[in-house]
Amino acid sequence: MAYPQISQSLIATAALLACSATLAQSTLPAVTVTGRGADAPVSVGGFGETPIAKLPMQANVLSAERLQESGLSSLAGITALDASLSDAYNSNGYVSYLKIRGYDLDNRFNYRRDGLPINAETSLSLGNKSSLEVLKGSSGIQAGTSSPGGLVNLLVKRPTAKDLTVVGLSLSERGTAEASVDLSRRFGEGQAFGLRVNASAAQLKPEFYAAEGNRQLFALAGDWRVSPSTLLEAEVEWNHQSQPSLPGFSLLGDKLPDAKQIDPRLNLNNQSWSQPVVFNNQHASLRLTHKLNADWTAKAHLGLQRLKTDDRLAYAYGCTAADGTYYADRYCPDGTFDMYDFRSENERRNSDAMDLSLSGKFQTAGLNHQLNTGLLFSRFNSRFQRQAYNWAGTGKIDASAITVADPSLTDENTNRDERNTEFYLRDSVQLGADWQVWAGLRHTRLQRDSVRTDGSRATSYSQAFTTPWLGLGYHLNTQLLAYASWGEGVESEVTPNRKKYSAPGQALPALKSKQVEVGLKSGSNTVDWSVNWFDVQRPAWRDVSICAQADACLSRQADGTAHHQGLEAQADLKWGGGGLLASAMKLKARREGSAEASLNGLKPANVPENNLRLQARQNLAGVPGLQLQLGLVYEGPRAVLPDNSVAIPGWTRLDAGARYEQLVGKTLLTLRVGVDNLVDRRAWKESPFQFDHVYLYPLAPSTWRTSFEMSL
Repeated sequence: MAYPQISQSLIATAALLACSATLAQSTLPAVTVTGRGADAPVSVGGFGETPIAKLPMQANVLSAERLQESGLSSLAGITALDASLSDAYNSNGYVSYLKIRGYDLDNRFNYRRDGLPINAETSLSLGNKSSLEVLKGSSGIQAGTSSPGGLVNLLVKRPTAKDLTVVGLSLSERGTAEASVDLSRRFGEGQAFGLRVNASAAQLKPEFYAAEGNRQLFALAGDWRVSPSTLLEAEVEWNHQSQPSLPGFSLLGDKLPDAKQIDPRLNLNNQSWSQPVVFNNQHASLRLTHKLNADWTAKAHLGLQRLKTDDRLAYAYGCTAADGTYYADRYCPDGTFDMYDFRSENERRNSDAMDLSLSGKFQTAGLNHQLNTGLLFSRFNSRFQRQAYNWAGTGKIDASAITVADPSLTDENTNRDERNTEFYLRDSVQLGADWQVWAGLRHTRLQRDSVRTDGSRATSYSQAFTTPWLGLGYHLNTQLLAYASWGEGVESEVTPNRKKYSAPGQALPALKSKQVEVGLKSGSNTVDWSVNWFDVQRPAWRDVSICAQADACLSRQADGTAHHQGLEAQADLKWGGGGLLASAMKLKARREGSAEASLNGLKPANVPENNLRLQARQNLAGVPGLQLQLGLVYEGPRAVLPDNSVAIPGWTRLDAGARYEQLVGKTLLTLRVGVDNLVDRRAWKESPFQFDHVYLYPLAPSTWRTSFEMSL
């Protein structure tokens, strides 16, 4: 179970780390690919290693170097690098939650690891990732079920073509310290074998009070070039994180508290009985690639994920005021709130996936095709124990109140099982010199079951559906592509199995979202840019009262749409010794077509409509090896409540940094320094409305960081 946490989002903040990816990994044969961001391959798009600039969709590749330059160690941080991304309930020390194009990503279905589905209800390590791919928009041909926002794909570091040794040490905040090593070697006859080790250990002392913790990572990746046509790759990863998480602030009665009057370092999870959230994760995969001939390649890819979580929190939720008024979705006007002892320990989430695929090119009727087809088998299960959710006393927003623990296991949890079989077919057809068509579909069959830990509220259902996608591109010249695309995505759920519903546990019709997108893309040695318009419509559900009784009187019904339209623009400008990465999004997100007229025209809570990211870099000619960096992040106002009666202002954050490189013999020394939130701006960063409760998260205070790296 996730717990409520919120940060209110204000407009405008810091650096976009856009498309500049360097993917160093073994292929057939082994090569190291470098180039402009627009030339970076984006495998999550579903059309092989086709560069971003040549696809009729929007995606971003965030390289490990870019993540390191920005001092990022969690997925939540990438919201500062792309204007299409924003926070969706991000708390220090906990699971990362993201929005793309205003839609929340589903941590169960919208994440991939080397293209295979994984569960992101955990803390995912970035230390052994070569890059992150962010696909924007409906993902029906890439995923069986998923939120229409897009997908995030984590690419694992693989053995490099040349030997690599990188040793690093970083310091930040109030004494956070991390040491890391990245080691790659090739050996054997003809260097047929490769091995890469990533290891790190960190002591966490963030700016937030009472939030100290630790994390460790060990990852091993190997490959064997069995023959010129066959490559076998294997990898394992173990990571651990233990750290208290931060509850959010909230409305004080009907009042939005002034963010300038709140200490952003405060941690309301500061009781003597508070315990850390502990994530223990294991991942492993095996991939066999065999080149059948010059045109066709077969691939088998198996992935395993084993997650264990101890989710614990002194949990602030609602309050009872001195006059007896109960505030269910916010704190009391005097700044007090009800504190609960929440503990859900030994949570187990296991995922397995097997992808069997065939890709190649052929010609028919004078047309050139690039085909990719395959079968994906996946299964997931979660196993929980009873949980504690007990009133512990009254808290205060100045974090001064003392409450009493009650770890009694008083509440049931829900176990879940899921099995999926997905068939996919994708084709890219060249129509003459200037026109190209992309088409794809995915047919999904799923079986889902759930039951409470006491055996009650069992549900079971199966569904099958097909999601198509179509794109068309026209090369206006060798550098400029105009495109249009249309596609569907799908989500699946059941009516909650509770007695207040008239049909508890009943499978609902699959929710099919639809997206239309048109855009222009261009790339050259001096600038890569794109601009596009998108329109996404996602069906909405609403609980409708059908009688006056207490039980069996709610019906969950389809009711209108969540309609998101927007303009996106991205640019990577390059000049001698410097450059500028920029992205912007203008979003109009509204509820439409509801039978309840008061809902129509409302904005979704916690969704900014104006986002801007800038990151400038410039080498100093007078100091060889020195680069100065300046970033800006801006986010517009967000609605706090579903009825739009309260909103948080927009905000702007400035970041600054520098990198100094010096070659000593054959050793490259790199020193990085940076300050996030340079002027210590105070604002509400985001305002998630979770579990029918308002949460407000403040913008993190001014934070310094530095790292030293030796590449031998």
